[in-house]
Amino acid sequence: MRASDAERERVAETLREAVAEGRLEMDEFEQRLEATFKARTHGELVPLVRDLPASGGPVAAPKGSSANWPARIGGASTSSGAFAFWGGFSRKGRWTVGPKFTAFAMWGGGEIDLREAHFAERDVVIRCFTIMGGMQVTVPPDLNVQVNGLGVMGGFGEHSKLDDEPEPEPEPEPDAPRVRITGFALMGGVGVERKRSKAEKRRLQEQERLRLGKPDAGDGRKELG
Repeated sequence: MRASDAERERVAETLREAVAEGRLEMDEFEQRLEATFKARTHGELVPLVRDLPASGGPVAAPKGSSANWPARIGGASTSSGAFAFWGGFSRKGRWTVGPKFTAFAMWGGGEIDLREAHFAERDVVIRCFTIMGGMQVTVPPDLNVQVNGLGVMGGFGEHSKLDDEPEPEPEPEPDAPRVRITGFALMGGVGVERKRSKAEKRRLQEQERLRLGKPDAGDGRKELG
């Protein structure tokens, strides 16, 4: 999303207050301020104030996203592949995806969940091959994902579990990793699903509750007299 002049000015004001309070050194303030007025997108502004307290409504992360993508890129991979034969495999939670990840399942299934994953490099290729089996790849809504697999007497495709939400599906973040999912499914299927984690759903519900001014569930307790 393109940044507006008003958003850049709000970020600049937050930076000025931070340096006045001693939260930023002058050289770091000058670097961030220069980056603020050079920023062209919303994604370029968010990291500049992510570690500072909000003041005067500075720009926030887009609704539907709380991922700190730059912090999730880099480091040694913890897994570069998975295999299942008459069984299954699972890669989920906090794990680091290698630049090339290859998964194979025959007469079995597998689960690849990227919602909490880290990435060894900015560009990642995930290759999924299944024969008379199935795989499920779950990705966060704001991840840059390209799907171009082939299904032979089977399916290889992408769908979303955000269709029933009132807000539009968020656009991929410009600083998010770029993930290409490819491969083939023979008499089986590979599904790529955009889906928020439970923690992200709770965050959005809390954000909506605060926006509408609704009380917490515990606020309705009656006093006993």
